[in-house]
Amino acid sequence: MGIIRQGILGGFRNKTGSVVGAYWRNRDVIRGLPRVSNKPATQAQINQRFKFGLVTGFLARLSSFIDLGFGSGNGSASAMNEAVSYHLREAITGVAPNFSIDYSKLKINKGKLLLANGIEVAITVAARIDFSWLNTVPDGKYKDATDRANVVVYNPAKDSFVTLPGAAARSALGYNLLLPADYSGDEVHCYISFSSVIHKKLVSDTFYVGEFIVL
Repeated sequence: MGIIRQGILGGFRNKTGSVVGAYWRNRDVIRGLPRVSNKPATQAQINQRFKFGLVTGFLARLSSFIDLGFGSGNGSASAMNEAVSYHLREAITGVAPNFSIDYSKLKINKGKLLLANGIEVAITVAARIDFSWLNTVPDGKYKDATDRANVVVYNPAKDSFVTLPGAAARSALGYNLLLPADYSGDEVHCYISFSSVIHKKLVSDTFYVGEFIVL
């Protein structure tokens, strides 16, 4: 039974006939009940389901970064939904059934905040990644010295991440990220983004620094 909470013109909750009323992301919405289909899935549908599972499983481990901000931020879709949509379009490689993530296309954040320039990675110490960047652009609407650097290292051989949101202020010009000792000799992919501490959900795009071998 559906319940009308604000009169005949208001939104309603629960099931009424073949529709379900709900309050979602500050909006009253109506959804149709799902239909059961006995038709076998097409190959295209199977491929899409596999891609979707691949992307959502991968991104779930980066949710603390993605929640900082991803995409338009206009409220019509969650940051995670926008991230999934982007990676389905841009970051899947391979031919069915051998789909995989293109690590160079991975984004942990996507937004209008300015990236730092001169971003680099140096590897001179065992089990450590040294990120560095420059801070040569004056502060403004989309950049501040207090912005925080978010760093991610992914190890495909171990299918594991080392991550640190808010690792250092933009003004610090660098951060040394410690890795597990058993990463030694492995190839890793390195990423960085920046997020504002002044404006919530204001983030930069992700910069893919590259692929490196850990000492």
